[in-house]
Amino acid sequence: MSVRVRIAPSPTGNLHIGTARTAVFNYLFARHHDGKFILRIEDTDLERSRPEYTDNILSGLRWLGLNWDEGPFFQSQRLHLYREAVQKLLDQGLAYRCYTTSEELDALREGQKARNEAPRYDNRHRHLTPEQCAAFEAEGRSSVIRFKIDDGREIVWNDLVRGQMSWRGSDLGGDMVIARASEEGIGQPLYNFVVVVDDIDMQITHVIRGEDHIANTAKQILLYEALGAKAPEFAHTPLILNQEGRKLSKRDGVTSISDFQKMGFTAEGLVNYMTLLGWSAPDSTQEIFTLDSAAKEFTFERVNKAGAKFDWDKLDWINSQYIHNMPVVQLTDLLIPFWEEAGYQFTDARERPWLEQLVSLIAASLTRLVDAVPMSKMFFTEAVEFSEEGSTQLQQEGVKATLQAILTALENQPELSADTAQNIIKQVVKEQGVKKGLVMRSLRAALTGDVHGPDLIQSWLLLNQIGLDKSRLNQAISAAN
Repeated sequence: MSVRVRIAPSPTGNLHIGTARTAVFNYLFARHHDGKFILRIEDTDLERSRPEYTDNILSGLRWLGLNWDEGPFFQSQRLHLYREAVQKLLDQGLAYRCYTTSEELDALREGQKARNEAPRYDNRHRHLTPEQCAAFEAEGRSSVIRFKIDDGREIVWNDLVRGQMSWRGSDLGGDMVIARASEEGIGQPLYNFVVVVDDIDMQITHVIRGEDHIANTAKQILLYEALGAKAPEFAHTPLILNQEGRKLSKRDGVTSISDFQKMGFTAEGLVNYMTLLGWSAPDSTQEIFTLDSAAKEFTFERVNKAGAKFDWDKLDWINSQYIHNMPVVQLTDLLIPFWEEAGYQFTDARERPWLEQLVSLIAASLTRLVDAVPMSKMFFTEAVEFSEEGSTQLQQEGVKATLQAILTALENQPELSADTAQNIIKQVVKEQGVKKGLVMRSLRAALTGDVHGPDLIQSWLLLNQIGLDKSRLNQAISAAN
């Protein structure tokens, strides 16, 4: 049997990290078995579905490297298949028209609530005669389509994550609505029904999704049977939780993949972290995975049943590993959009070779790509802003003369290199009779505005190439006592 799995997001919002993690598990399982990874857009909620959300989902999956083998298929373009399947169940007597009004349903629920009973439909229209149906229609009532559920039935399946699962038909809330009311005969088919029709049509062998779908699984197994198809195997993965142990939601801040992208996480780092949200490798010490290497190891035996807590520190660490090991050319490509978003101007002096030198300078200090914006600001502004420590350093005794000596020595250098920069520092130490530490701290404060930062000599060389080192020294001399 060839493995066929699907990811089926709804375009009622941006690609959520929970959906993306489910996509990762589907992708890894498919690749592990040389199977197919299928993308289906579940856009039957016409009121809430938006094309911009579809675009966000597709671009997010591509960015993560989760390239699908078939699709995307859109449910909104497959309505004829669903209506044909509904009619088949009606013809077989497995579904029926229900004319219960919303007011009658409200009264039913209120009565159940007063008796402390679980809400459920009482199947009151399951056995209507043709004459009764005609009478309701004569009143102007429209009908939903309900699927018959046997209260005495026990639905059992072997979940690939959770083992043996069992639900009673009586716990499923009564006969299930599978299509909305419509004056055209069969209205909009609903989620639990259309996913079954799609999975049958697309020959899905394994349904891998979050544990919040477990209750749907029992209903869907009954629908597979009613439509004469074998149910796929199911794997219900743990939810992603916040630090309080609740399901991660918009209230926790960032949840969409595009948000993580804007925060400066790399695709490789984020997908690596999502792989470890609920799954662990046979070698529990291994934490860095590409999609290909994780696919070779991925099995459901190592997927946890318990929810996976989202850990920002671990995500940051994994992300930093990818940044620190990334080729300079690739990292430069990723950083340029963040610099452009910050409004940094790229002049002729700041051409690609210069940018790559800058990236080499700061790469080891980056945790997220966005960190490059404040870290490199001093290289994109004419004047420097002095921090409190930087200003304090410039007020030290002997600093003004030291900086003036550096500027004078620099004027006599036709070209600055690492060696000549070191020689200037040695020369000033000797001439001014000061300690090297004073010279280094003062030079750093003058050039960068602070006493902390990336390698001083390389920073100086970069500023020299764009003609900013002398102007910075003059600015600092004016600011010194």
